[in-house]
Amino acid sequence: MKASEIRELTADELERKLAETRQELFNLRFQHATGALDNTAALIRVKRDIARLLTMAGDGARSGSAS
Repeated sequence: MKASEIRELTADELERKLAETRQELFNLRFQHATGALDNTAALIRVKRDIARLLTMAGDGARSGSAS
């Protein structure tokens, strides 16, 4: 997910997307532990997506409280 796509999300959509992405990370970790994961790069991609979502959520909270 690109940062420009994340900026367009509302706060509720951002929270929902973060929950979905964390669930996806859990599923990927479970697959990795059982040996069923073929694409290990997906773990890195999902972790980076979570970091982007958290960063944008923090930026939104900071800019909202500054007003």
